[in-house]
Amino acid sequence: MLKQIPLPLSGVMLGLAALGNLLQNYSSALRVFCGTLAAVLGVALIIKYVRYCQLFIDDMNNPIMASVAGTFSMTVILLAGYLQPVIPWLGTALWYIGIALHIALIIYFTVKFMLPPSMPKVFASYFIVYVGIAVAAINAPLFQQMALGSTLCWFAMLSFVVLLIIVTYRYAKYQEVPLLAQPLFCIYTAPMSLCLAGYIQSVMPKSLGFVLGMTMVATVIYVIVLLQLPKLIKLPFYPSAAAFTFPFVISAIALKQSFVCLGKLGMQVPMLSYLALAETALATVLVFWTLGQFMNNLVKKG
Repeated sequence: MLKQIPLPLSGVMLGLAALGNLLQNYSSALRVFCGTLAAVLGVALIIKYVRYCQLFIDDMNNPIMASVAGTFSMTVILLAGYLQPVIPWLGTALWYIGIALHIALIIYFTVKFMLPPSMPKVFASYFIVYVGIAVAAINAPLFQQMALGSTLCWFAMLSFVVLLIIVTYRYAKYQEVPLLAQPLFCIYTAPMSLCLAGYIQSVMPKSLGFVLGMTMVATVIYVIVLLQLPKLIKLPFYPSAAAFTFPFVISAIALKQSFVCLGKLGMQVPMLSYLALAETALATVLVFWTLGQFMNNLVKKG
């Protein structure tokens, strides 16, 4: 069973870690549960690749798998935020390790797959590599690293603009997408929301127009993806189903933070609070449903 654990399980791990942060206002115990579950999945992946090194090499030679690998370092960054209040030195060390791992992935992925990119092999998972680093901007204030968080956030925003053109062109020109990669389309909803959450947390001063504009763009993309969700969720199980987790969680987080931020900037939008609640409910269901699908598949293979 250990050998059968797919790398995309790290996407579920990321979804759980982010979900814990999303739900912490409702239950601190639920946050700890989600974080612990994410850590357990992470340890399982580490054990797998330590024991079967060749499988890691094989996965990293596949552009989809290599891009999805970014969810592991993103989870490390988020879990560092869990540890910071309890064991500050360990949380800080883990945060920097996660950032270093993600930067290493960006360099590797760029050299291996982006010089130049093979357009038929480009998928929404490419956002994970370049925009995913913005997750450090979300919890940068915990580590008193606002400047670093702000820098990483702007890098992620620039990357999002460039990749939005490349990835959208790929889906428009090469409309045939293998079934196993179709759920990756859900990742589309993550980058703008991730940048929005990072901007709210780390960038000072904040622009009302910028926050409002990003919120509108993130919401439009979310609706587009949401309309495709019923079709995608009916597909046979593929590890790419991990895309049903974090993108929806970070969308709820960003909308929730946007509601608070806009209020502080003098613009009250009560509707955002209700939308954020609805998105939170959907994200919670999708994360645990997807986790169940992964566990069921592993049991069958084991």
